[in-house]
Amino acid sequence: MPATFVYDGDCAFCTRCVEFIRRHVPTDAMIVPWHRADLPALGLTREQCLAAVQYVQPGGPALAGPDAIAALLRASRSAWRPLGSALGLPGIGFVSWPVYRWIARHRHRLPGGTAACAVPPSRP
Repeated sequence: MPATFVYDGDCAFCTRCVEFIRRHVPTDAMIVPWHRADLPALGLTREQCLAAVQYVQPGGPALAGPDAIAALLRASRSAWRPLGSALGLPGIGFVSWPVYRWIARHRHRLPGGTAACAVPPSRP
């Protein structure tokens, strides 16, 4: 089974990002919306998928958010590989999660985003 990249298929911004990946980042990974993925077979929960994109490697741990994006880029057969490696470097890795969370919170305002992309606020 190839690696699997799981994203929010209900989010127009996420879908646009995946369309870019499919056009420009050659990879053997399966790219599927979490709503259509066999989450138990991937070892994922709905909550994990609501929180961030996921990258599941055969025999490896699931990676989330910017770590998932970095793994997808590192596994590509293109010039994107060095960017994937760079995302794991100290310093860059340190800021990648805050940047990812900011994008996730504001994805409905980003190019391609719609009101349906808004992430509901966390409950106290």
